[in-house]
Amino acid sequence: MTTARRIVLFDLFGVIARQQRPGAQEKMAARCQAPTEDFTAAYWACRPAYDAGQVSASEYWTAVLGRLSRPAEPDTVEELRLTDIDSWSRVDDRMVAYVRSLRETAEVALLSNIPADHADAFLAAQPWLHELDHVALSGRTKVAKPDPAAFLHCVTALRAAPADFLFVDDREENVRAAQALGMRGHVFTDQEALAAVIAAG
Repeated sequence: MTTARRIVLFDLFGVIARQQRPGAQEKMAARCQAPTEDFTAAYWACRPAYDAGQVSASEYWTAVLGRLSRPAEPDTVEELRLTDIDSWSRVDDRMVAYVRSLRETAEVALLSNIPADHADAFLAAQPWLHELDHVALSGRTKVAKPDPAAFLHCVTALRAAPADFLFVDDREENVRAAQALGMRGHVFTDQEALAAVIAAG
């Protein structure tokens, strides 16, 4: 990096944490007694507001079940909520170790689209997150990528300039949004390619 500060800002899912557990969508669809294709469509259609902390978990699952013409029974909602949290709970231990090692030479922060109740569970299960210089979780900050405000939150929190950041995400649209604000960006594919970018500075 060419600025006085070196800040690596990581996405979580698809970079440090793994994508949703295989079979989770099918399991939740079966609990709703709905075809997986219909469930998946409802799940993602309602997700942006949930990720951005604009609706609660109960409101999100009520909306999903409503799209499927299913009743939002409290037991059903809670079972779906817990199954969903578990489905996003896995991390790549090798990437966690790499991220932690970077703190010897750079500031390290996290910017993730994640609902508030998922965020609470993740923070409780992954104590290494508390070591980072800043953790911005959309369900808590009330703004999700690729909204520019999500990135500006980190700029403000770290009292930095956009040019101080290298933003790492597996989604190209998010990287483009960061670059539009003046951050450097890297579309994550694997640890080796990322390490080469960071080493090149």
